Amino acid sequence: MKEHWILCPVCKNKTRLKLREDTELINFPLYCPKCKQETLIKVKNLQITVIKEPDAQTQSR
Repeated sequence: MKEHWILCPVCKNKTRLKLREDTELINFPLYCPKCKQETLIKVKNLQITVIKEPDAQTQSR
């Protein structure tokens, strides 16, 4: 079974999490202890995808 460290998508350093090849994550909040950023990711078949959340918009009347 293959295992890989998850790298931070912002600073490219190792995080505290390992992935196995059979791991699937949906809307997972990945925290990087080095750059102190939290990023929403999705993982399937060791492919990591960063999920961009739309910014909140003001309501106009």
